[in-house]
Amino acid sequence: MGILEPATAKALRNTAAIYERVKSIIPPMEWATFAEDIEAINELKQQRNAIILAHNYQTPEIFHGVADIRGDSLALAREAEKAKAHVIVMAGVHFMAETAKLLNPKAKVLMPDMKAGCSLAESITAEDVKLLRQRYPGVPVVTYVNTSAAVKAESDICCTSGNAKKIVESLGVPEVIMLPDEYLAQNVAAETKVKIISWKGRCEVHERFTAADIESYRKQNPGVIVLAHPECPPEVIQVSDFAGSTARMIEWVDQHRPARVVLVTECSMSDNVAAQHPDIEFVRPCQLCPHMKRITLAKIRHALETMTHEVTIPNDIAARARLAVERMLAVR
Repeated sequence: MGILEPATAKALRNTAAIYERVKSIIPPMEWATFAEDIEAINELKQQRNAIILAHNYQTPEIFHGVADIRGDSLALAREAEKAKAHVIVMAGVHFMAETAKLLNPKAKVLMPDMKAGCSLAESITAEDVKLLRQRYPGVPVVTYVNTSAAVKAESDICCTSGNAKKIVESLGVPEVIMLPDEYLAQNVAAETKVKIISWKGRCEVHERFTAADIESYRKQNPGVIVLAHPECPPEVIQVSDFAGSTARMIEWVDQHRPARVVLVTECSMSDNVAAQHPDIEFVRPCQLCPHMKRITLAKIRHALETMTHEVTIPNDIAARARLAVERMLAVR
């Protein structure tokens, strides 16, 4: 790697054990650009009594380098609720930080970049939910966690892609309103007798995948196993081998250990799973989430150094939104 600055050489020594986890996916020269930030972040966590929650779509240097808790939205919500740290840094998108704050109001929740949003969360407002309630009086509202706290506050219960069907059926009613992901609602509707009224929201990552893409992956990679996220269009789910949340997809790979697999979701997840399974060939269709990619090591470090940007929720909204999330977590 040539002659390194003393600080970088020290950081490389101190992060060597971490690098062992990702050496199959991050070249040494690239790791050298991450090491100082990773060393500093891990020291700051100790100083601040802080933990970092990282979604499965975060890049490997964050996911494996500094995260204390890793997972999908449901896993992060559960861990945020029981976290004892004074500070929670969300390496994800804004609605995830809000959910952490809802479930752990005493903790200081930091968002490294407040512009890290979500196309689904932006597709619906609290006023939209109120109007839907007027149009469908008495029909319960099931709201995906990929929404703002204000939208959650107008809902009866939340769900994730991992528990959506279970949540819908737990209500014991013939009909529900399910917001805001149109495709998730359609995919759940195909698996349940409950009538589902959907919204027109879509994930800007998953909506790009098509059935033709799946056919192409199979043609170019004979024997490949296709795992798809339920935010994908129904025609994609129909031609895939398995559909499930990011956590369920990871579990499937862990259990079945296919020789060749494609994860039809945000592309950083393939890198993160590949680091744990260097013997598996991952076909990587790269659809990036621009919001997730706003989170970087440098921004996480800055957040811990300056204790910014703190996520707050008005009390009247927080109380009602918290109830919707807690109702979800109570369903096992």
